Amino acid sequence: MPWRPLARIAFAVAIYPFQASSPADLPLELGDELYIIEQGGIDGSWYRGYLVAPPSLLAGLTSVKGQTLEARVFSGIFPRCCVEVREVLGDPIEEDNAPSIRFNDEETHFQNANGSLRQEHTRATSRNGFHYGDSRSNSLRTRRSLVNGESPQDSGIGNPPSRSASHRKAERYEPGARRKISPRSSRSHPSLRSSLSLTPLPTGIREFGAKRPSAPVPMLKIGDETPTSASEPLVDEVASCLREWHSRDLHELLLGRRYSVLEKISDLVYQLDLSRRQMLHGVLTPHELNARREKTVWDLVSGNKLLSKEIIVRDPKQNGRLLTRNDSVVEVTKLQAIMSLLDKPPMAQHDPVNLYHLMVDTKAFANSGSISLSLTISLYSRAEGGAPKQLTESFAIDIPSQDHFDKVAVSRKFRTLFTDLSSVDVGEASGSESDLYLVVKVHANLSIESVSIGASRKGSSSDKDYSPFETAASSPSESPSMKGGRRSIMWAQKQLGSTRRRGHQDPRFSKIPSTADSSFDATDTRARSEIQESTRPFTQQGPQYAKRTVGVGVLNIKNLFGQSKAVEQTMSIWSPAGGANVENQEARLEFDELIRELIPSRSGQFTKSKTLDHIRLNLQCFESPDANVLIIRTPTLLQSISQTPKIGFSGAPTKARSDIYLTLSEAFLPPQGLLSHPERGTVQMSSSLNLRNVQLTIEVRRPSGERIEECIFPSSNGPGLTAWRTTAAFRGEPWNQMIKLVIPSDDVPEAHLIMSLADAPNFPFALCWMPLRDEEAFIRDGSHTPLLYLYDKLTSSSDKGRGAYLAFPWNSRGRDDVSREEVLTGPVAVLKLETYLCSTIFSQDKVLLGILKWREHSRAQILDLLKRFVFVSEIEIVKLVDDVFDALFGILVDHAGKDNFEDLVFDALVTVLGIVHDRRFNLGPLVDHYAETKFDYPFATPCLMRSYLRLLANPADSRNSRRLRATFKVGRQILKFIMCAREKQKVKEAEIGIIATQSTFSREVKNIFRALEALVKDSSPSLIGSKTLVVQHMHTWLPELGGCFSEAEIFHLASSFLDACVGVQSKLILYKLVLVQNLTKMTLFTKSSVRHSIVSNTSRWIYPYWGTSTDDSDQWREQIRLCCSIASVQIEEFGAEASVYFAKTIDSYRSIQATQKIRKDTFSLLFPTSYPFSSKPIPAASNFDEALIELAAVLAQLAEVPLAKHLNQSLPDLTDTLFTTLDVIMSILSEEAFPSSWLSLHIYHHKSSLEILESLFDILVVDFIPSPDDADDFNTDLWKKFLLTLLTLVRSSSLALETFAEQRRRAVWKIAGDVREQGADLLRRSWEAIGWDSGPEDQIRYGCSRLGGYQVQYVPSLVAPIVELCFSVHEGLRGVAVRILQTMTVSEWTLSEDLSVIQTEMINCLDLMFKSKNLGEGIVQKLFVNELLDMFDSLSRAPGDPLWESIKELVSTIDELLDLLGAAHSPDITEPFRIMHTLRLMDFLKDMQKEDIFVRYVHQLADVQAQLHNSTEAGLALGLHADLYDWETKTLAPLTDPSFPEQTAFERKEQLYFEMIKYYEDGAAWDHALTIYRELADRYEHYNYDFAKLARTQRSMAKIYETIARGERHTPRYFRVIYRGLGFPTSLRDKEFIFEGGRGERQSAFTDRMRQQHPSAQIVPLGDLKEVEGQYLQISAVSPHRDLDHHVFQQSRVPQSIREYLLSSRTRRFSITSRRHSPASGVKDQWIEKTVYSTADSFPNILRRSGIVAVDVLRLSPLQTAVERTSRKTSEIALLDRRIRDGDDTGFAALTEAIKNSVDPSSASSVAQYRQILPESIDLNDDDLDDEAPLEPLQNALKLALVDHASTLKHSLNLYSRRGLERTTFSQALFSTFAPEFAFLNPCPEPSTPPTSPSLPPSKASPSIPPMPNGRPVTSPSPRPLSTGARSRSSRLSLAFLKSPPKTPVPATNGDTPSAPSSLTDTESEEATSEDGSAAPRSGLLRDADKRPVTATSGRSSKVRKRLSLLGIQKGERKAKGGGGAGDGATGGVLRGMAGERL
Repeated sequence: MPWRPLARIAFAVAIYPFQASSPADLPLELGDELYIIEQGGIDGSWYRGYLVAPPSLLAGLTSVKGQTLEARVFSGIFPRCCVEVREVLGDPIEEDNAPSIRFNDEETHFQNANGSLRQEHTRATSRNGFHYGDSRSNSLRTRRSLVNGESPQDSGIGNPPSRSASHRKAERYEPGARRKISPRSSRSHPSLRSSLSLTPLPTGIREFGAKRPSAPVPMLKIGDETPTSASEPLVDEVASCLREWHSRDLHELLLGRRYSVLEKISDLVYQLDLSRRQMLHGVLTPHELNARREKTVWDLVSGNKLLSKEIIVRDPKQNGRLLTRNDSVVEVTKLQAIMSLLDKPPMAQHDPVNLYHLMVDTKAFANSGSISLSLTISLYSRAEGGAPKQLTESFAIDIPSQDHFDKVAVSRKFRTLFTDLSSVDVGEASGSESDLYLVVKVHANLSIESVSIGASRKGSSSDKDYSPFETAASSPSESPSMKGGRRSIMWAQKQLGSTRRRGHQDPRFSKIPSTADSSFDATDTRARSEIQESTRPFTQQGPQYAKRTVGVGVLNIKNLFGQSKAVEQTMSIWSPAGGANVENQEARLEFDELIRELIPSRSGQFTKSKTLDHIRLNLQCFESPDANVLIIRTPTLLQSISQTPKIGFSGAPTKARSDIYLTLSEAFLPPQGLLSHPERGTVQMSSSLNLRNVQLTIEVRRPSGERIEECIFPSSNGPGLTAWRTTAAFRGEPWNQMIKLVIPSDDVPEAHLIMSLADAPNFPFALCWMPLRDEEAFIRDGSHTPLLYLYDKLTSSSDKGRGAYLAFPWNSRGRDDVSREEVLTGPVAVLKLETYLCSTIFSQDKVLLGILKWREHSRAQILDLLKRFVFVSEIEIVKLVDDVFDALFGILVDHAGKDNFEDLVFDALVTVLGIVHDRRFNLGPLVDHYAETKFDYPFATPCLMRSYLRLLANPADSRNSRRLRATFKVGRQILKFIMCAREKQKVKEAEIGIIATQSTFSREVKNIFRALEALVKDSSPSLIGSKTLVVQHMHTWLPELGGCFSEAEIFHLASSFLDACVGVQSKLILYKLVLVQNLTKMTLFTKSSVRHSIVSNTSRWIYPYWGTSTDDSDQWREQIRLCCSIASVQIEEFGAEASVYFAKTIDSYRSIQATQKIRKDTFSLLFPTSYPFSSKPIPAASNFDEALIELAAVLAQLAEVPLAKHLNQSLPDLTDTLFTTLDVIMSILSEEAFPSSWLSLHIYHHKSSLEILESLFDILVVDFIPSPDDADDFNTDLWKKFLLTLLTLVRSSSLALETFAEQRRRAVWKIAGDVREQGADLLRRSWEAIGWDSGPEDQIRYGCSRLGGYQVQYVPSLVAPIVELCFSVHEGLRGVAVRILQTMTVSEWTLSEDLSVIQTEMINCLDLMFKSKNLGEGIVQKLFVNELLDMFDSLSRAPGDPLWESIKELVSTIDELLDLLGAAHSPDITEPFRIMHTLRLMDFLKDMQKEDIFVRYVHQLADVQAQLHNSTEAGLALGLHADLYDWETKTLAPLTDPSFPEQTAFERKEQLYFEMIKYYEDGAAWDHALTIYRELADRYEHYNYDFAKLARTQRSMAKIYETIARGERHTPRYFRVIYRGLGFPTSLRDKEFIFEGGRGERQSAFTDRMRQQHPSAQIVPLGDLKEVEGQYLQISAVSPHRDLDHHVFQQSRVPQSIREYLLSSRTRRFSITSRRHSPASGVKDQWIEKTVYSTADSFPNILRRSGIVAVDVLRLSPLQTAVERTSRKTSEIALLDRRIRDGDDTGFAALTEAIKNSVDPSSASSVAQYRQILPESIDLNDDDLDDEAPLEPLQNALKLALVDHASTLKHSLNLYSRRGLERTTFSQALFSTFAPEFAFLNPCPEPSTPPTSPSLPPSKASPSIPPMPNGRPVTSPSPRPLSTGARSRSSRLSLAFLKSPPKTPVPATNGDTPSAPSSLTDTESEEATSEDGSAAPRSGLLRDADKRPVTATSGRSSKVRKRLSLLGIQKGERKAKGGGGAGDGATGGVLRGMAGERL
């Protein structure tokens, strides 16, 4: 089928990839977004459309800074089957005759291609969603790449159809009318994809080869909405954010070389993309998903902060949804502040309910496999400076061989979960300074025989260090070859292998099946090994083994907690360093000092373990109140994991537990130690004991001797053992092993421990025992030292199973204290161990046991126990808290009515309940549980209340005050017990028929509260603490009354108490406000009447604590913040109270606003609910105020309340309130409360502020618009304030969606919608409200229903903001603004028939807009102009209507101004063109008499030129300002921009002149500076008579003249530029300009600069170019044209610098040599032809360029040619001379060549040839010269030029003082060739005896001797040779006078003046010069010669005497003449004259 356009454009997504096979195909990838416009092919199987691809990052490398990269658009055809149509967009094409587009966004559509927005249902449509390739818009423009090879002309890209006048008129805004809303686009649906929506139009079939429809380009895009957006909003949020970063920021980071930020962004992008995919595919558990959402939200925040972007609030608790206006402003404000100020979410304060758990998973071992190893893993805690303490039980692992490790690891047998760690354990609690370590101990089964053999050969253990691994690697029968201690690797391998084989053959090791299906259970193997070892008998036969601790590894994991991710760590294993195996000292690396305390090392050093080098562990932390619940909730990670519990309780125990922990430290066996014996007292230990394998065996027995089976647990994952043996240790080495005893409760009181000590493999040599109960209590925790008894027949005997040892004292403090004999008999051997009871059944405190068994004691004993109860340990009470309560309440009830018992029990209860506040225990839930379920003491109520009242009776008593404060802290629990007892009592009373006690009970409760009220009213200072506690805890007491009192009664109690607090002061005010807030939030009060009472009374309770105040203390701010917290909770229930809260909020804001903000480094969390406020440190100090933020949030909440109804009725000073309200709104919108970077909150407040303005508008319309008869009562200021506030809101740049990047645009739209549309409607209604009804004629004439009236009060004050709105891209807002501008224009014309006021305001506004907003050129400007004309369309039908004529003139002026402003502020032009456009704009402003704006642009232009180092041009710019003033004394108003004070016109002009002079002097523009100085001098001398300033002016002028004379001026270079080609605008096309180059700028550099200004232009050579496409530049160098008729050529002895200054100042004519004629006949017939260009402006000028206005061709006569060339040659030689004198010796060759050519009379290049042109009768040395006919001016100029040339040559010869031969040769030739010139310089007869140079032969002597410059001959008594030899000091002359005159400089040569050629002829040299316009010849001899200025004065060095000697000047003559000689060069005459004047 042929290609047909679709009825509506379809949006599709590629679901299959497609590879292009022809140029017309469009390749597709999965997920590509496509817009389909045509359908064709067989059966319509092909689509044609556009693919919108993300922007290319490479494009950003050449983009403008800050510019968002544009999307790429590709066009082509693709198969229908490869895409899935998601939706159909826009309106049908028939309706608009233009394609439209519909984006996949929520709640948005764009209209008329201008970015305006309108909400429609829940989807967005666009009537003109596509704009065309040639249209200009502020929306997102995308480039279109044609992949089918067509040119732009063939692609169908054309201009959009223009709207007709009638169509525009129909769309024009009418009051009350609504614009047409486009129908909702069709969603993608299976039924739609093949239905009408995709059916091509039946008409409009495009024939083959016909032009395609125009290419649509997507307009503004809000963002994507995927199907998962409802459940997972972060999926779309992340995608939008990443697209924005890619298109806007990544290239900026690259260009700015911010690589560190780029790396962080790269990591964030990876994490965000991973999170998005995980959420999209649903692979996370609910717990993981919540954590991932929170992390994703904060990753987005971190990325935006790194890129300095706005922070958008997304709530992790709501699946990461972006919070909008529909959400609570309090929540938005809280999250906004936290995300903006903090780098991570604030950690919640420690929750005592939560516990920490640590999973440890052993991933790998670095095991050599030589011996069998096992591990025990546990946690240790170590306080700062303390010893390590084992915190948990041990987890045991038997390490399998490396081959089987992978199989076992899959079964997850090597991992455990350490449970129930408290915040103190992990270091999270405040004040916790302990470290937490993960400790791994390595145990090995080592051969006992090898230890014995090693010991016998190496000596005792005390002589040598012992290395366990060294022993393990050795064989029982060691080879004799190993005696040296050095071992061969070969032998070591064999020994390891033999040991390994023996290990596998040992029957105690489990044999591992070799089948592949077998599995290795490390736990079972370890358990069997433990059981076998514990039960095997000692034997001396066969190889024996013992387990030893051979290594330890530690890892500090304190910082691990708080991380949600799993962390993998490698733990190194350290072993004691023995003397034999520490050969490599490098092995002694740094290790943790904790290792020294865990495993002993005799050498004090440790080394890396060789057998087990390291362990790789995976660690992950969890937080949960219950480990079992955690395992259930995390099944994938923690299923079937082994738990290792903590030793002890982390809080109040909630589960029954009875564990006894026994830590076996060491056996104290000192040398010469004594073993105890029941008969002999003490026995000496046997000396035969080696004690190298000391082991302890332990059992638990009953008194009968029966062993308690399987009650010993050495590890958490092993079975219980009946007997257990420690590891083997050397004498004096500790075991440090802990075991757990789990003994049945019935056996604990009588059970005891029996332990035997042996030196393996021998039988035991000692035993000891220890009971578990001491009298009636369990044995105390801590260290114990049981006595070691000799193991013999007596001690090991038994009587009917009962061991004889039970009759012996178990420690030295028993019946026979043997320690007393230690001094006489020696130290006694003991066993050191520690016990720890972890039980909810047994107690170690005797007082507590006495209380629990109170029935067994007398009253006196009970009283004594109650008095000592306060000293009972908290943990003992917590473990048995239920029993303690039962005992105390039992005592209380049993002794009811006895005050001493009641008070003591009451105090004991307070003591127990006080533990609730102990953070170590979470006792609160247990107390509540007991009171609600287990408490059964109904008659405790009166007892408790009597005790309570007795305490309250005398609160000031010092004995009761402490008890009272302790009671207040647990007041809630006390009341809870009272109420529970009362409930039980009522049941009991009902059973026995008593029903009249409720009133008594209620009265007593009220008595308690009345006593509390009396307490807070008491002003005694000693009661402040008690009053504070009552106010702090009152809100916790009231809910406990709910069971016995009604809501109204409870509220009455609370209200009475708060009323009693009316006089509180200081911090009590804050606690009172916290009480009010808690009362407000109580769920106890549910009845509406009570809730209403609370709300109505709250305003009274908090009224004095906020509002207007002069107090700026911190407490006042804290009071306001708490009041804000209270108001934020109650606002939804407000009625008439809203007006009070509104006024208080406004007043509080103003009072806080008046104070000074300070920078803070901490942030207090917003809307606090307690005091003191919680605060967090922030990374960087910031300037913010929490109170202002909260007040703004409360104001936003109040916006939802119908304020208009309440404010009218409640506020007497309503006008002041409205003014203050508008000020506050302006403050919030101007970012005073919080910065605009808090984007969500900033936009939220725009919406809420608009709603407040709506309410204020209702008030203003009702109360502040008087009738026309009372027009004088109209409050102009109030309405103006309202309108300005509304205009500020709708003009806010934060609402300009069309200027935002995607993420921000999406957020703004979702948060607030189209605020500008609603604001435009309110603006229209407001403006119409203050207008009066127009008559029928005006309605027809202007189309306005309301006109004039009070509107005229705001012309011209509101013209500027209205004009600014006319430039809005939002169509609705722009339409309202244009309509208002129309009414303003009509009103002004009606009043004055003049629109100049409107025009003035519009000009000022437009200038400010372009200055501040940098609008540039845009289509909206023209829209505004056209729409304004359309408003007066009816006037155009009446020819000659004066208003219409004025409107046209106004619009024409504004249109011209817009063009000028757009060009001057365009960001796409270079600085030179910006300066040019600025000057044009300044001319316009000057014509419009906008002096203030004109002056501002003048100074901006001057600043720009100064920044570009164009000082002269900056001074010229300031001259434009100075020209505005005359030398008058009238006072001028001050200026702000630029800043000028109030001063007279004279003073301001003088100030400007001083600034100009400074710039001129910096730019060496001496002529301009002198002109200003002369004008100032004239004023000072003849008008102001200020001679002091005149003197300073004259001195400054003198300095300038001296500078000119010194030649310190650089002549700039000039270039001619021709613009060719149709690509240039008409203002430049085919125009020629002269440009001033930079200082020392060559043509190549200038050409590069022009390329930068015109990057699209090509540089082409000179020649004729026809009208061609493109841009072409023709550049050539020119030189300032020298006027040969200038009078300076008629003056002799003018220094070269002065000559250059006079000839080149303010030049406006430039020339270039175009033709030369140098015939062979000689110089008399030569001539040159020059092209002279005349410019419009002289140089220098502000633009540094000027257009050529005239071109003339001049032919120079031979005489003119001679003058010009001679002058040029002189300048070149002077330049070379200056270069050499400045130290550049490279110019010697060029100078030598130039002098050689000049002094050679036969050379054609010598200027001496030009003497032929002079009249032959002229003799330069003729004394009768004055009698002859005068010379022509040019002849005289040539004569003087030759004289200057000869003088310059002579001066240059002084440089050859060290080149005697060359100097003599040149000197002779010089005097010969230029004899007439020297004769003119010295018009005296030749001396009779000329001196002859001894260095030359007579024939070579100079024919004439140069005379002295003063005209007198050189005479001498005797000839003196021109020798430079030594002379006597007395013959030297005084040359002091030569130091005074300044040196006369010779400036650089002109740009078109050639230098003397070395090999070229004179003509050739000149031709070379004319081609490039520079002073350097083609030969290169004078290359770069013009870089330095050269002076023509003679040198003032120490060789002056030699130079004068060469001229033959004698001593006497010099004295007579006073100095000065020919050696002074070309300026000798000048110096002589100056010297004469000085003499």
